[in-house]
Amino acid sequence: MSKVRLALAQTNPTVGAIQANLRQIITNIDEAIEQGATLVVFGEMALTGYPIEDLATRESFLIEAESAVKELTQILQNPTYKDLTVVVGHPALTKANKEHGWAIAQNCATVIHKGQVLGRYAKHHLPNYSVFDEYRVFVPGDELLTFELDGLRFSTVICEDIWQSGGPVAELSKNQTDVTLILNGSPFEIDKDDRRLELVSELTKKHSCAAVYVNLVGGQDDLVFDGDSIVIDSKSRLVARAKQFKSDLVLIDIDSKDDLTVVGEHHLTKPNDNWQIWNALVLGLRDYVHKNGFTSVVLGLSGGIDSAVCATIAADAIGAENVFGVSMPSRYSSDGSKDDAQDLAQRRGLNYQIQAIENLVKPFETQLELDGLAAENLQARVRGVILMSLSNKQGMLTLTTGNKTELAVGYSTIYGDTVGGYAPLKDVEKTLVWQLAKWRNGYAKSRNEIEPIPANSIEKPPSAELRPDQVDQDSLPPYDVLDAILNAYVNNRKSAKEIVSYGFDEQLVTKVLTLVDRAEWKRRQGAIGPKITGVAFGRDRRLPITNQFKG
Repeated sequence: MSKVRLALAQTNPTVGAIQANLRQIITNIDEAIEQGATLVVFGEMALTGYPIEDLATRESFLIEAESAVKELTQILQNPTYKDLTVVVGHPALTKANKEHGWAIAQNCATVIHKGQVLGRYAKHHLPNYSVFDEYRVFVPGDELLTFELDGLRFSTVICEDIWQSGGPVAELSKNQTDVTLILNGSPFEIDKDDRRLELVSELTKKHSCAAVYVNLVGGQDDLVFDGDSIVIDSKSRLVARAKQFKSDLVLIDIDSKDDLTVVGEHHLTKPNDNWQIWNALVLGLRDYVHKNGFTSVVLGLSGGIDSAVCATIAADAIGAENVFGVSMPSRYSSDGSKDDAQDLAQRRGLNYQIQAIENLVKPFETQLELDGLAAENLQARVRGVILMSLSNKQGMLTLTTGNKTELAVGYSTIYGDTVGGYAPLKDVEKTLVWQLAKWRNGYAKSRNEIEPIPANSIEKPPSAELRPDQVDQDSLPPYDVLDAILNAYVNNRKSAKEIVSYGFDEQLVTKVLTLVDRAEWKRRQGAIGPKITGVAFGRDRRLPITNQFKG
């Protein structure tokens, strides 16, 4: 028998559902005990969900969280849990200090041993970049928490503490820590799992200790936590890897800092990027639907690639029987597009209906004497009214199908194709939409399933079909060129001059950047969607709407 059998509990909490999260924690503890665990470690804020944002400023919320910690402590006094140690993440009340103004909370991990609190660790490095603003709402801690179990020394830290130098982590070597327990709420980004692995490996190498990195899993508004928790020994060898995008419980036998063994089956390899992105989008949508009390979704089916991919993501997330697709043809809609929309619905068994818009559009056009762009936008707005009316009537969540490229250049109609409560493709550029569609069809084929997305939706030139013979490239450059420019400007924050130096036409760069800047007001009003890149529109990129800087 090993000295310590550690259970890495990768859970999916819901922000604010403190009692439900507590039950989830107890369920995992019970399962871990059945498998012989003597130490169970949970992720960052597993008790309250994460991030809690300004809930950290509500004393009533923090008091309830503290009460849940006390309740857990009392439960662990039951003889069933004798000899068990639990490390759980939660917020806690603290005394405000001058530097942090009205902040009254700390981001904590509490260690409970045999039904008694051994100690509490408060996160030291509070991230204040990208989607995080913890420095605004939390007071930092300044002490490392170390405890001993069966001759092994364990130290507890939280997420950002290992991404920054200094602070309590710097004490690990002096403290002769055998195993560092790292509680995390680290959202998914493409290739971020590689950076985490490298970071934790460096920590084990620098401090000559093993590391148990426990991440949350699940969707929370525009964030998706992918799990992918890892265990690395003191020789920087990857010992175990939890599942991605699913709750998981991984058991590790620890005899020493360089002698760790996984209990049961395990896989150290990670899936390819397309699989990861697709499952991030699916999990983000599924949890947004379920955690906000919806049971079904409605979206427009145009026959195009974006709506086809959105509908397929939705069917994978909540079941095709809960997805309602609406074809809303106008006098400009091609027979091919209408057929493609119906074909998509039949392939996955979606609920499908047709709501022609001509009889609704014509009175507006006539009374307001609309033509040109105003008439085109009217068609999109009528479609938005139809979707929101069906949503109101049947209590469905409306999905908006725009992708990141369209949002970037404002290629959408406000109160038209932008209506909805959730945007599955908000952080997915157009070229990636095509890539994911082909991957999803290939995945289905490999499983002897029907390919969900019609080939014609993938292959035909994209078009809004708001006027005769319209295609996107009438007003936009080819999408591979456009996405390359946008990646440089939005994701990598390059200037116009720098982008031109990469070989792009100066006039084209000026046009694209102008479109991006002018569309800020539209994006500010848009629905949230799952973040998968380092710079998603929303909390990642906060620019003034009134802005005359060009560069």
